[in-house]
Amino acid sequence: MKIFEKFRSLFKISGQKIRKISYFGFAGADAGDLLYKEAYECAKFLAEKGYVTVNGGGPGTMKATTEGARAGGGKIIGVTFYPKDMPNFEGRDKTNIVDKEIKTDNYLQRTLKLLEMGNVYIIFKGGTGTISEFAMAWGLARLYFGSHKPLILYGDFWNNIIRYFNENMRIRHEDGQVYKVVNSPQEAYETILGFEKALKEKENSHGNEKAFQL
Repeated sequence: MKIFEKFRSLFKISGQKIRKISYFGFAGADAGDLLYKEAYECAKFLAEKGYVTVNGGGPGTMKATTEGARAGGGKIIGVTFYPKDMPNFEGRDKTNIVDKEIKTDNYLQRTLKLLEMGNVYIIFKGGTGTISEFAMAWGLARLYFGSHKPLILYGDFWNNIIRYFNENMRIRHEDGQVYKVVNSPQEAYETILGFEKALKEKENSHGNEKAFQL
């Protein structure tokens, strides 16, 4: 816990304006995959609204969000890691052209930096890497509930996943207040606007956490 206490301010929302979105999702998605298209369209739509895209600088949905953001006239930050002994890690995709690259020393540092950089997280379908990122983002949101960064879970399948968690794990009430399942770029945008409104209401209500729920 001392590690997270040291970096507390990095994982809490500050201010009332969302500026950067960190995207997570399957690195193996190719350009013909529906998942790739969803990530592209979402990043494009939100880039047109002025949001900065943050991703892991790799292939799949990471590259899709870069291409979408570029098409939407947005800026892209890539948080990368160059492993020497991890054959199952996708690594850096040099065709994923970002405006700014932030190099990290290891996988955990990369994940933490992605969580630090984003004011909100959009999480698409993915594999074990995405599961670990989702779990860490969800856990941090619960720890800092009331000042948390929200999770936007993209796709109906998330409802089944959350339902299984609720049925089989010990999920607290506030755990369900930090995310929202969406199915379109417009819904993602409306969720962000709603979160910004909640931030303002929280400030006006002197920190009342009920005004901060999604």
